[in-house]
Amino acid sequence: MTAIAIDAGTTTIKVVGYGDDGRELTLSRCPTQVTRPRPGWAEQDMDEVWAAVAACVAEVVAALPAAPDMVALTAQGDGAWLVDDRARPTGPAVLWNDGRATAHIERWERTGVAREAFGICGSRLSTGMPHAVLAWLRENDPDRVARSTHLLTCGGWLHLKLTGEPAVDESDASAPFLDIRQRAWSDRLFGLYDLEWARRLLPELRDDDHRITPLSTAAATETGLPAGIPVVMAPYDICATAIGAGAVTSGQACCILGTTLATEVVTDTVVTDEPVGITVTLGVPGRYLRAFPTMSGGDVLDWATRMLGLASAADLMSLAARGRDDAAGIRFVPYLSPAGERAPFFDPTARGSLSGLSLEASREDLARALVEGVTMTIRDCLTAAPGAPDRLALCGGGTRSDFWMRLIADMTGVPVTIPADTEVGARGAWLTGLVATGREPGFRAAADRYVEVAATYDPDRAKSEEFSDRYAHFLRLRELNRPAWTLDRTPAAPTTGAGA
Repeated sequence: MTAIAIDAGTTTIKVVGYGDDGRELTLSRCPTQVTRPRPGWAEQDMDEVWAAVAACVAEVVAALPAAPDMVALTAQGDGAWLVDDRARPTGPAVLWNDGRATAHIERWERTGVAREAFGICGSRLSTGMPHAVLAWLRENDPDRVARSTHLLTCGGWLHLKLTGEPAVDESDASAPFLDIRQRAWSDRLFGLYDLEWARRLLPELRDDDHRITPLSTAAATETGLPAGIPVVMAPYDICATAIGAGAVTSGQACCILGTTLATEVVTDTVVTDEPVGITVTLGVPGRYLRAFPTMSGGDVLDWATRMLGLASAADLMSLAARGRDDAAGIRFVPYLSPAGERAPFFDPTARGSLSGLSLEASREDLARALVEGVTMTIRDCLTAAPGAPDRLALCGGGTRSDFWMRLIADMTGVPVTIPADTEVGARGAWLTGLVATGREPGFRAAADRYVEVAATYDPDRAKSEEFSDRYAHFLRLRELNRPAWTLDRTPAAPTTGAGA
């Protein structure tokens, strides 16, 4: 028998076919387009995302030696994927990294709503979360809100297409409407956001014991999957990746090197005294994920690649590896997202900067400074996370760079492990499917059996001490830059010249 796992990321759909022994038998990837029709916006065509998923699944089904008997699903989180009463999109999906609702978030910050909400849901509010998007839509596109019947995430949308049933996993629901301790919708949160009217849009909430729905006949026709096989709604991608990396017990940590750099630690308690990062249900009974998903991640490295005229991020890493250890004094503050930054601090106005430039700096030094600046956010998030993990599992495309893996180990001072899987999020979804269908007794046993480590990087202690000093400098530089972040938000005064 075989099984399939879907991992629908922001820019790439990944579908993996597994054998009974857990081996990856086949893999299909399809790119998806993020459109930015206005400054700060980030959207996707929902039908195009589903079409990409269906095409990838059909390709994997055709390549498997036997028909799959299970499909497990994980996907990008947050955002607003709205559908009408006939399960049709009422417009493009508004993504997790969309910044149009910045004014709403800033108001909730000023009025204390954000802090009180954190005490209930355990997550710092950000512009791409569903509550902010809904508040913006009600003011700016009320017709779309009126036409919408269900508020879904990407995973919920794909689950709807696969099964015909609208639903949301607890991990996806954790922010911003869930009482994280009670694991139920919070009336107080809806009141705080002035979104009582949005209660009607919420789909069925699925917990760890209610993950399975049969595949619909319509989805079977589009994908080539056998109708009626179980579709397992796994937790969303940052949780599935932690599970796929083997981080299923308290104190274990991992970092996803993707569009966002999501540094996360597994915990069995909920702490809401320091309003940074997010806390979501992990999908493992009794466990939570304390996560710090940055806005500054792979997008920044892609930007650096383009700015330096390079062909790929691999070329950027190769160039950076040839830079001097001190990057010729260049320092990079990496907050380039139009939505600012959300972890381990929150500021929608945060912006990036380069300092320490001189004529002595080379192109290689500049590349090294850019990569180091992004890597500083991993250390920053790990510092803010609970406990002191003794290992950090890394996953994502960035793990192909030996230089970056050693840099992360040296900068964090923590040994780094690389899972053997090609697609760690898909592995986590598949492991969730094994447990949900009773094929494995629990997550620890499943991880011990099926998660393998391909490589380990131990930190160079001398370099780690040097990076500790440089990290302190990074924090000071960030504080010095803060006053400049809002300068471009102030309209310039009109000027007149002699010829006016």
